[in-house]
Amino acid sequence: MQDRGQVPGAAGLVLIDGVSLLHPEEQVFEAMLEGFANQQLARNLAFPTVQNREHQLRAFARHADAFPWAWSSHLVDEWFSDLRAVRHVSRSTVRSYQVAIRGFCSYLVDPVYGWASECEQRFGTHPIQVIHDVNAAAHVADTEAGPARRAFTRAELQALFDHADDEVARKRALGRKGWLSAFRDATIFKIAYGYGTRRNETRMLDAVDFGRNPDGPEFGEYGVCYVRHGKAQRGSPPKRRSVLAVWAWTSEVLEQWFTEIKPCFGTPNNSAAWPSERGPRVGVQQLNKRLAAYRDALGMEPGLDFHSLRRSYVTHLIEDGWDPRFVQEQVGHDHASTTSIYTCVSSDYRTRTLRKALDNIVSEALNPSTGGTR
Repeated sequence: MQDRGQVPGAAGLVLIDGVSLLHPEEQVFEAMLEGFANQQLARNLAFPTVQNREHQLRAFARHADAFPWAWSSHLVDEWFSDLRAVRHVSRSTVRSYQVAIRGFCSYLVDPVYGWASECEQRFGTHPIQVIHDVNAAAHVADTEAGPARRAFTRAELQALFDHADDEVARKRALGRKGWLSAFRDATIFKIAYGYGTRRNETRMLDAVDFGRNPDGPEFGEYGVCYVRHGKAQRGSPPKRRSVLAVWAWTSEVLEQWFTEIKPCFGTPNNSAAWPSERGPRVGVQQLNKRLAAYRDALGMEPGLDFHSLRRSYVTHLIEDGWDPRFVQEQVGHDHASTTSIYTCVSSDYRTRTLRKALDNIVSEALNPSTGGTR
């Protein structure tokens, strides 16, 4: 095989020259996946992204019962029809699969990597691009979250926190060991709402990620939450930000957790804010499972999930009159339009806003000399 240059993921780097392949189709496919992974890592994409795309490509290959050099747009359309009609996957999931397949095919047809000529030589055919503008899902909406995804109302949020506290008390009274993990998860839910953090941002917090705010001494040691594992942009490291405490109760919750409860886990050398019984820190599935159990026990809608705590944070700050720019900075949004998507203001808030505007209009009409503006 000719030397195609030392390009990450090139066929010459993943297939050994002069070696006869016992199972050429399977081995070439594996080499293609390895090369594509190398190319993505060279672009600074995250390991979970690379691994997830490999899983998606293998899933399509199994469904099509064909290797990449035999893929066609027809096979792709059939698969996505099955995903939508049978498995009822979300629109964002469909687009995620299409991004993976489109990127993989672009990699295979690029002459720099030499896969087209390699396949022609071995199999008498070559891979083609199978995702085009005519069969690719368009991303036309700012958000693709289902209509059931929303913020908790204040009453729902209070009911959730009360139920979480009651479960801790119940398990502790029965002498069950699980009261510690229940206390931890209840604290996590409160802090995720109290600082407006995402699920992974909250999970990855360490004890040292809280500090004093010189302009807010009333919050003590917990006036600032330093988020080090914020949502990253493609090809970039996790985005950092600092979130200022706005409610006094967050300091009280954290003070009790770090001084009274966390030491009971018996992990003095664990820097994680939320340790697990089986690992250094609590897992995502544990948080999802716990919140879903509490939500279902209270008869709340299934669309209320962990991210609804963050939606509630944004909504309640806006309803309480906080400056929208401040809220945007708190939650780490680059654009105000993104923050507006999270805002699910109640009908009471809109009614009060309307009433205030109408009262101002009437006041100006009755007292034109005030020269008020709207």
